[in-house]
Amino acid sequence: MTRPRWDRGPATPMSARGSAAVPVRRPMHAAPDVRQHHARAIGAPPSRPRGNERQRRRRHRLRTKYLPYLLVAPAVILEIGIHVVPMLTGVWMSMLELTQFHIQDWTTAPFVGLDNYAATVDFNSETGKALLRSFGITVLYTTLSVFLSWLFGLSAAVFLQRPFRGRALLRTLFLTPYALPVYAAVITWGFLFQRDTGLVNHVLVDQLGLVDGERPFWLIGENSFWALLVVSVWRTWPFALLCITAGLQNVPTEMYEAAAIDGAGFWRRIGSVTLPSLRPINQVLLLVLFLWTFNDFNTPYVLFGGSAPQEADLISIHIYNSSFSTWDFGMGSAMSVVLLLFLLLVTAVYLMITNRRRIHA
Repeated sequence: MTRPRWDRGPATPMSARGSAAVPVRRPMHAAPDVRQHHARAIGAPPSRPRGNERQRRRRHRLRTKYLPYLLVAPAVILEIGIHVVPMLTGVWMSMLELTQFHIQDWTTAPFVGLDNYAATVDFNSETGKALLRSFGITVLYTTLSVFLSWLFGLSAAVFLQRPFRGRALLRTLFLTPYALPVYAAVITWGFLFQRDTGLVNHVLVDQLGLVDGERPFWLIGENSFWALLVVSVWRTWPFALLCITAGLQNVPTEMYEAAAIDGAGFWRRIGSVTLPSLRPINQVLLLVLFLWTFNDFNTPYVLFGGSAPQEADLISIHIYNSSFSTWDFGMGSAMSVVLLLFLLLVTAVYLMITNRRRIHA
């Protein structure tokens, strides 16, 4: 490596005491910004940047300005192709009389405007009554599933908060339902709920003797709702456990110690320390669980084989049957748009209430 060649700059003025001047030395191949700084230090006019340097600066400005948009562009394109385009297509389909006679060529389907929406919300007609009944079942199912999933997740997270032997193994076992594929897990539950050969009836009837008389049906009739609820809670409560466990890591142990010194018992510490500290986590968790459960299609479709009983006729299955069983895709699209508007309204009201509470808190 060659050493830099130095040249002598102009000498500094002599001091009043007559001391020798100290020459200013700089490398000949110094960077442009260093040479300009040196020129300003000795009073010389700075040199203009060369053409290559100006182009380099221009490219740097362009790269800094447009790089964020280039990085976001793939996600935006996928979002438009996967969500926006199908949603707009569904809105257009809801304004057509799109039946099996026009499914091959959409251009021949008559335009009916808002007639499908009028028939959907006409609760005096058979279509409106069936949709309203399915909506009520879905609301009850979602409320129970979200509450039980959150309760089980909170209980397990509090239980696993303190270290003990075997805690890692229990965490792994608790999170197993969330890691299993949906179809494999629900099909397994379908075998468990079989009337004659299922494990559920074997335990309840043969082993424990809790059910007298004939073996109950779990996949048809009134019990189908409770069977669907059990499978839903089993699938979603590990997610609540995961979120709440992460939130408890940020709660200082000093708060529990201070509450214990003040004489607060276990339940008082839960109500005064744990729940207030988990409020931001719970706000997001409850909203996500609500949207997931209300829109759940895979669980009832796989558990009941595509045709759910009336007692477990969730709105997702009801819209599916309205579209593919009766071949009325225009009516099914209108129901889907109404469901989307309902979920958007509920989400907006929920976020408004929670943000207002956060501001006043």
